[in-house]
Amino acid sequence: MLEISGIKAGYGSMAVLQGIDMRVEAGEIVALLGSNGVGKTTLNNVISGFIRPSAGSVSFKGVTLTGKKPRDVVAMGIAHVPEGRKIFPNLSVAENLKLGAFRRASGNVKKNFEHICAIFPRLKERLDQLAGTLSGGEQQMLAIGRGMMSEPELIILDEPSLGLSPLMVEEMFGLITKINAEGVAVLLVEQNVMQSLTVAKRAYVIEQGRFVMQGEAAKLLADPQLRQAYLGM
Repeated sequence: MLEISGIKAGYGSMAVLQGIDMRVEAGEIVALLGSNGVGKTTLNNVISGFIRPSAGSVSFKGVTLTGKKPRDVVAMGIAHVPEGRKIFPNLSVAENLKLGAFRRASGNVKKNFEHICAIFPRLKERLDQLAGTLSGGEQQMLAIGRGMMSEPELIILDEPSLGLSPLMVEEMFGLITKINAEGVAVLLVEQNVMQSLTVAKRAYVIEQGRFVMQGEAAKLLADPQLRQAYLGM
């Protein structure tokens, strides 16, 4: 579904990604793991069209994404839930959700709105509330719900557990598996290695703009090198 080949990218003269190859197949959860500042968000922004790579290519369902604008990437079926949520704090929960269908699935707003409310009952209770007054976990639900309003075939979740309580983290990963069970492929970009490898099918570990480990999530979780480096075990 998503194919990334030889991607190099950065900001001005600063190179970040040093030649990235990866894939996400239809209906699977793939984890992209690594600490802060190693290139995870840069790769997300390349996929979503916010950054043009200096080399390499990105394609989705056989169609080249390289050079396309973010709105066109959304229209093709990719939703990007950015780090930090980026909700509209002065709009209501309902208004934030409906904006998610602006570029894609605008004819199915009512149906998708009801579906999101069923997935996130906490949001349904707060539809008229200003988004900026929600808790951190609720804002993350809203950001994901807004992305789901576009009926994505692939959703990129950038640090969805960041800043959440342990209990909320458990709930968030449960929601991610629920979304995936509906047939939506997930690129899960996280620092939470243990939780991510528990729900993912495959994973890539990135350090300084390069993949240093990749493979089936269960095998990586059992890898002593990874456990020592990221889990302290």
